[in-house]
Amino acid sequence: MMLPRRQDHGKRRSDGARGAWSPVRRSSAVLPSVLTFLVIVASGGLLLMIEKGMLNSMETPSPRGSPRRLDLSRETRRHISDSVDVESQILQEIRNRTIRTMCSQKNMPHSIWTLSPLQRKTVLQHILVNDEYRFLYCYVPKVACSNWKRVLKVLSGALESVDVSIKMDHRSDLVFLSSLKPEEIRYRLKNYFKFMFVREPMERLLSAYRNKFGEIESYKKKYGVEIVKRYRKGHAKDASVTGDDVTFEEFVRYLLDEDVERMNEHWMPVYNLCQPCVVSYNFIGSYEHLERDSEYVLQRIGAPPFIRFPERQTWYKPVTTETLHYYLCTLPQKFLRDLLPKYILDFSLFAYPLPNTTTEYCRH
Repeated sequence: MMLPRRQDHGKRRSDGARGAWSPVRRSSAVLPSVLTFLVIVASGGLLLMIEKGMLNSMETPSPRGSPRRLDLSRETRRHISDSVDVESQILQEIRNRTIRTMCSQKNMPHSIWTLSPLQRKTVLQHILVNDEYRFLYCYVPKVACSNWKRVLKVLSGALESVDVSIKMDHRSDLVFLSSLKPEEIRYRLKNYFKFMFVREPMERLLSAYRNKFGEIESYKKKYGVEIVKRYRKGHAKDASVTGDDVTFEEFVRYLLDEDVERMNEHWMPVYNLCQPCVVSYNFIGSYEHLERDSEYVLQRIGAPPFIRFPERQTWYKPVTTETLHYYLCTLPQKFLRDLLPKYILDFSLFAYPLPNTTTEYCRH
């Protein structure tokens, strides 16, 4: 049995109210109008959908790039603790209010123990535990989770440095909430600092497609072959199919036929992976501000000064705005209209505007 560490950890505070964030820089500029617009689109749009009951008619989940960094000391970096600026603070507040509003609905789950067995298994298998620093991290594939797992392994002493050049083992030397007893789970959910990171849903989806079907042989054989045989005319019984040429349109057609609760974790909606209605996350970081938000989390958990968040690997190919625009605009409009409802909670809860794929927009 894993016993919780003593609660007196100095600056390592126990669980606070949902939505804790770092101090605000007093000198920050007035909020840009474009952010205001996005906030209105994301949060206001969700509240309107709730009011009109539109979410009930959509297939929502069942309710049961960075510049070169300086090698700064933690003392210097502590001054960057005012790292989450005005825009980020407002984004946190928008997410927190939207989550509270959405999750207060009667048909939404309110406890991890009221989830279906499959839902509960999914979220418990995606929350990593660190008892020394008293935090829980819900990992989301394609949102820098490999680097966060490196950080956890360094914190536990299983890895010497985040820069050690080794192939990431996503299971060993990590403690998952699913491995603990119910009373141990309850204690940690109530008392530990909890955080997760999110990413624009379609960007995350495209990143998964390009990585898994462009580079990973096991995915080509397991999913690629099935997709080609299912959706490419004349290939249903073709034994020569290798699954290494799945198109993005074929991948999306596959997703349209998938139950979100049984999807592979790399394209399962973040809502289903981390269940923000039943786990009160203290901080929700953004992939778009990965370095800044990661630095805040490291300071918040009281990580030693020598531990920093890893830089992106040199081989990493980021999904650019132009690339995402190209892929989404090549999809038939109907496919995108049918796909968005599967990820509507990710767009709404985490304040991401829906993609613009109008004919006029796609022409440019």
